[in-house]
Amino acid sequence: MSSITQIQPLDVPSAIAKRRSIKTFKTDPIAPELLKQLVELTVAAPSSFNIQDWQIILVQDEAQKAALSAASWNQQQIIQAPVTFVFAADASASEKNLTPIIEQALATGAWNEGTANYFKSAVPQFQQGLGDKQREYAIKDAIIAATHLVLAAESLGLSTSFMNGWLEDKVKEVIGAGDNPDLAIAVLVPVGYAAEPRLNPGRLPFSSNVSVDRIGNPYAG
Repeated sequence: MSSITQIQPLDVPSAIAKRRSIKTFKTDPIAPELLKQLVELTVAAPSSFNIQDWQIILVQDEAQKAALSAASWNQQQIIQAPVTFVFAADASASEKNLTPIIEQALATGAWNEGTANYFKSAVPQFQQGLGDKQREYAIKDAIIAATHLVLAAESLGLSTSFMNGWLEDKVKEVIGAGDNPDLAIAVLVPVGYAAEPRLNPGRLPFSSNVSVDRIGNPYAG
């Protein structure tokens, strides 16, 4: 096992500016305490009504990595990276017992009794009112959590890559959710130490896709 050099964590703006998608990873492991920190920062992400409607699966076992790679058009970054975070979105989360979430918010003082009582009925009603959009809303929450992960990883000397190239049914089988129609796969994120440099490919000028008030009124900056 190679030794891991201690680094000075980057601040948030620096992590955002520095981060690039990495496709080739070293096989060096991530220290357990560092992985735990990544998980903590990932689940600190906000979600609709704080229902935390994600399931995050850390794929680390070599056989599981091989199966996940096969479900992702044999992309090798899953094999190389010590861990791949699979972000799944649970469209049925609001139908489950919200009591632990409500009790925790009451205990921290974040919600008062009025808020808690309102959410007990409002959250299920809102989610049911979404209809077919429930899946979409859950995926949004999972993607927000994934964004927390990639920036936290970058700040701590690790690299990541958002992966959209995979077959949902096959990924669900790998993580043991093949028979759950309410679970959607949002994104896969390999995490590890970069084995390649990655330069900034640049971004379009603000005027091409940032507008003020209405599309077509470009923001000049």
